[in-house]
Amino acid sequence: MIVTLVIVCEVGFWVLLAAGLTLRYAAGKRRLGAAVLLLEPLLEVVLLAATAVDLRNGAEPDWKHGLAALYLGYTVAYGHYTVRWIDGHVAHRFAGAPPPPKPPRYGTPRAVHEGKLWLRTLLGAAVAVGLLQLAIVYVGDRGGTGSLRAWQFTALRVAGIHGVIALTYALRPKKAPASATSASVGPGPREDR
Repeated sequence: MIVTLVIVCEVGFWVLLAAGLTLRYAAGKRRLGAAVLLLEPLLEVVLLAATAVDLRNGAEPDWKHGLAALYLGYTVAYGHYTVRWIDGHVAHRFAGAPPPPKPPRYGTPRAVHEGKLWLRTLLGAAVAVGLLQLAIVYVGDRGGTGSLRAWQFTALRVAGIHGVIALTYALRPKKAPASATSASVGPGPREDR
């Protein structure tokens, strides 16, 4: 049941996103579209409640509950970011808005961007680990919690791997190609002799 609900929540996220953006840009109903977009967190509340009820009713804690916690952590950390990114692209394509800014490609700005993304991943992992710990306490001695502890380790491992990747951008920033830097600098002031 939990896996089905995770899938339903993911599909529901994209359906609500499409409906909200369609209302905002195709139908011209910006407030109604925004209201539909604000319904998206309710999907996560439903998933959280269903997982708690499943555990309360005596379900053996397993990978499905861990997957639900990771999904919830991801949506807390990246849900709004994803909606804002897609909204910017749809507004540009269908409403004449300026193109959304692209992430920086080189140097310190790219390292800062990657660091911010890692902080989102860290937030998602913290939420997942916290929810899993609550589930472990909730289940207590009546059920095996080894699977939930394994999912905690998975969340921390993902955050750690992403942290190492983000750190590489800070330690060895990618340099802009010479043609890009010379074209952006342009010719210097002309000296008349």
